[in-house]
Amino acid sequence: MKLSVPTTTCTFLTGILLCVIQVEVSAQTPHGWRGPDRNRTYPETGLLKEWPAEGPELLWETLDAGKGYSSPVIVDGKLYLTGMNEDETREIFSAYTLDGKKLYETVYGSPWKDTYPETRITPAIESNKAYVISGSGEIVCINTKNGEIIWAVDGGTLFERKTRTWGTSECPLLFDNKLIYTPGGDQTMMIALNPQNGEVIWKSPALGEHGSYVSPLLINHNGKKQIIAAGGEHVFGVNTENGNIEWKFEDWGKKQGEKIAPNTPIYKDGKLFFSFGYNMGSFQLQLNNEATDCAVTWRNDDFDTHIGGYVLVDGILYGSNWINNNQGNWIAVDWETGETKYDTAWSRGKSKGSIITADGRLYCYDERRGAVGLVNPTPEKFDVISEFRITKGEGPHWAHPVINNGVLYMRHGTALMAYKIKE
Repeated sequence: MKLSVPTTTCTFLTGILLCVIQVEVSAQTPHGWRGPDRNRTYPETGLLKEWPAEGPELLWETLDAGKGYSSPVIVDGKLYLTGMNEDETREIFSAYTLDGKKLYETVYGSPWKDTYPETRITPAIESNKAYVISGSGEIVCINTKNGEIIWAVDGGTLFERKTRTWGTSECPLLFDNKLIYTPGGDQTMMIALNPQNGEVIWKSPALGEHGSYVSPLLINHNGKKQIIAAGGEHVFGVNTENGNIEWKFEDWGKKQGEKIAPNTPIYKDGKLFFSFGYNMGSFQLQLNNEATDCAVTWRNDDFDTHIGGYVLVDGILYGSNWINNNQGNWIAVDWETGETKYDTAWSRGKSKGSIITADGRLYCYDERRGAVGLVNPTPEKFDVISEFRITKGEGPHWAHPVINNGVLYMRHGTALMAYKIKE
């Protein structure tokens, strides 16, 4: 059910910056979480429009990735991935050739020691350096040529990180010679580090709340860059130059008590879309011209994404919703109006999951049974063209798919597989 609420506003916190030209392209590194624009859209062409009954051709697979939910990053003919070591006491960064041969692995940090400790940090890579954040909040820079650690900062301790059930689960945001981390707590909400040496560039004011599980997004709104992030109580916008929090918004939806935010928002035409699962529903915010305030344009209680994210294709939002931790439907919602177009189960007991898009198709990954679906993005129905199943690996199928140079990369725990999806 869509609820239109056009009058709710965000809190105005700081001054304004007037610009006149809206720019959609962000300047974050293209090699990291959610693809080159951090929106799960991969700029591939010529991909298969349907798959054989048994699925696309398996090029290679490996079972030595280490336990984890993170996604691979492919740069300059190498694949990089995080996981856990054999005794599951440390997080590792691994490099592979593009035919699946492991070149090295580097121990870099400590996993979260409570619920779901598996590694979940997709690295950000730039100029032969990889940047990772462990489940315990350690921020580490690694030389991708040889795996040597260049610098490390214990961000969890140094910035007095405050977290809840699942520790730190934030992929680094890297742009304009800044590395962003959101520790939360009473010292600061967000920090920017110098990626060359790990030194602090700025610290935002504290909001007195725990950090969440959202990887922040860099936007360019009317020529003004801003970082969009979420904590335990607010979504907010941060000035990229000095760390000031320029607006914040706390009326997420109907859920009472702890708010759990696991999904990076989508930005388009001055509007931001957020959906966080656990019966919180979703909402769209319209930024003012200066990105110092915002108003709710619509809410939708059906679009209730758990941890699988969402994509925007031709004016329609696609993703899955949360019924419970084991169940969820697939859903389409109009970007402009918030109207639900469909809300339907995937056949034969398949559940909610993660989603990406490329070359006019959706790629959906069922987290319960490991089905991978090639889906036609139409608002009329959940139109599955082809599907196959991931059978190797263990645990929930939470790693998000990645497409690079005509290859679909799928990860399930210790298993990593590469499929040919281009003729």
